[in-house]
Amino acid sequence: MALADLHTKIDLQNSSQLSYVSTRLSYNHRISLRPLPQPHNSRICCSVTSKEVQAPVTVNTEEPKKKPDCYGIFCLTYDLMAGEETKSWKKLINIAISGAAGMISNHLLFKLASGEVFGPDQPIALKLLGSERSFEALEGVAMELEDSLFPLLREVSIGIDAYEVFQDADWALLIGAKPRGPGMERADLLDINGQIFAEQGKALNAVASRNVKVIVVGNPCNTNALICLKNAPDIPAKNFHALTRLDENRAKCQLALKAGVFYDKVSNVTIWGNHSTTQVPDFLNAKINGIPVKEVIKDTKWLEEEFTEMVQKRGGVLIKKWGRSSAASTAVSVVDAIRSLVTPTPEGDWISSGVYTAGNPYGIAEDIVFSMPCRSKGDGDYELVKDVIIDDYLRSRIKMTEAELLAEKRCVAHLTGEVRIKFPSSRILQLTL
Repeated sequence: MALADLHTKIDLQNSSQLSYVSTRLSYNHRISLRPLPQPHNSRICCSVTSKEVQAPVTVNTEEPKKKPDCYGIFCLTYDLMAGEETKSWKKLINIAISGAAGMISNHLLFKLASGEVFGPDQPIALKLLGSERSFEALEGVAMELEDSLFPLLREVSIGIDAYEVFQDADWALLIGAKPRGPGMERADLLDINGQIFAEQGKALNAVASRNVKVIVVGNPCNTNALICLKNAPDIPAKNFHALTRLDENRAKCQLALKAGVFYDKVSNVTIWGNHSTTQVPDFLNAKINGIPVKEVIKDTKWLEEEFTEMVQKRGGVLIKKWGRSSAASTAVSVVDAIRSLVTPTPEGDWISSGVYTAGNPYGIAEDIVFSMPCRSKGDGDYELVKDVIIDDYLRSRIKMTEAELLAEKRCVAHLTGEVRIKFPSSRILQLTL
């Protein structure tokens, strides 16, 4: 159907936000018009506005271009009046999400669309990546987003081709991954999910913004982030993050409970290393009401054993009780992780994120993705914190999680561009392709 048939002009001169008016076709009729999804012809791209809110332009008498079939309000193009030329609306942010039909995304997407993450004056476009099997579920997600009337949500597109969905992405939230099943070895999971993230890295490298920020949620997230960044050589390695914010939040919760304070009194919590049971929740540098934790909680045995193990195994315990892995709390931690990069870090505090270790000041092995303490100026970038204490206990624990990540890296050498070739002399030579 031609765009002109759906076009609706709206006078926004006396309105501070978009007033959603829908000239809808019935859902069944729209579906009958949409071709079956194909790997390279599967995207539904439905713009409400251009990249920036603009003043009216001269009337174009040319035949309007046709647009793909889409959902109600996302099909419409609005003419914004001069009075709506804004001093507060910002440039549109393109946010790509993989695994967009899953449980984590079901919680996350509505937080993003509401303005809770990027702010109440930041228009966004959501680009949702799924699979052929989840395509109808993605349509349902688009319908729910439409029905929620979010004024900041200017575009929704869904598809199964990463090269289309990741086009011009400013943020990429990589959630989709195969969960570990009964009897599955960690190496098997590394290989299966690693292949997914290798392909997504290539897609980001080809079509995303050159300064795209990438947060990898799908597990094993540290090594998946390494695979992804290795397959995206034109994007700064510093722009890739593995999500360890949920572990940080869990650690803050347990310290607050033990100290009898509210969680906002807990600061400077670091998760070191891998998002696994070898991770190291750091109580040495953490503070409660600005006082070192070890001066507030004097039970060293509890800190070294019960607290540490509780944080390390929290996810597994939750699965046993809940019957599935965490979804809502993971979505909240993704929100926290993004806001920590787009909001200046409070003076004296820091956050945890799995980042590339090149040039780190802690003596951690280079060329892995390792959770470390970071600070941000609020520009989406970060710097590593240098004023931390590392004693013998903490260093020994860091070495254990480092060893695990180095072992994982060896398992996925074929996906990161490194191969090991055995020569007749039995010597092993590592080559970078």
